[in-house]
Amino acid sequence: MEPLLNITGLTMDFGGIRALDHLDLSVQQGKIVALIGPNGAGKTTFFNCLTGIYKPTSGDLLLTPPGRETSRLNGLKPNRVTQHGLARTFQNIRLFPNMTVLENVMIGRHCRTRAKILGAIFRNRKTVQEEKEIVALSLSILKKIGLYDMHDEFAKNLPYGAQRRLEIARALATDPLLLLLDEPAAGMNPQETSELDELITAIRDDGLSILLIEHDMKLVMSLSDHIFVMDYGKKIAEGDPKSIRNNPEVIKAYLGEDIDDA
Repeated sequence: MEPLLNITGLTMDFGGIRALDHLDLSVQQGKIVALIGPNGAGKTTFFNCLTGIYKPTSGDLLLTPPGRETSRLNGLKPNRVTQHGLARTFQNIRLFPNMTVLENVMIGRHCRTRAKILGAIFRNRKTVQEEKEIVALSLSILKKIGLYDMHDEFAKNLPYGAQRRLEIARALATDPLLLLLDEPAAGMNPQETSELDELITAIRDDGLSILLIEHDMKLVMSLSDHIFVMDYGKKIAEGDPKSIRNNPEVIKAYLGEDIDDA
């Protein structure tokens, strides 16, 4: 089966520094794939290339939705990448703190709206109906994500773990094919991390593909169908959790630590 996302030879140079070195990576439809590696391995640079923040020096970023033609994402602006079906959360939370939980999710739906400027100004029937649909959809996402009862709260008033979940809700509002999670468990306590594990699994069970960067190895090993390991911009290993856990190259990249305890 053709992978949903297929990346070949991805290279990113910053002057004389090579941050990504001919990286090959793929994500199958309906799978949870993890990208791990030490700090400075190039993981966030990879996400920035994939989502249009950086334009890669070379290589191909190919998206093949089920039953549709392949699209090349290289060089597309972030909003166009989102329209193609990639949605991202960030390592550092990026919410609109003085807007409500519901409004934050509604903003995520902007890339799918049909209303034009005149419709927004004069509030014609189609625009009003579309806004009602966006509210209903956003509330249904909040219900799935466990934040429905907080929909009128300002985002800044949410507990940390709930803010992380809200970022995921906003990403889901874009109706993505592939959800990109950049260290979603960062700063979470064990209870919040356990709840995150359940949430990501539920999202995958709904048919969505997920690619995540994460340092919490217990979470990675629990969630992932497939794992890619990076070090100094290169892929050094890939496989299922069991094979990665016992891979000497991976253990070496993590400075000799037991990956279960990292």
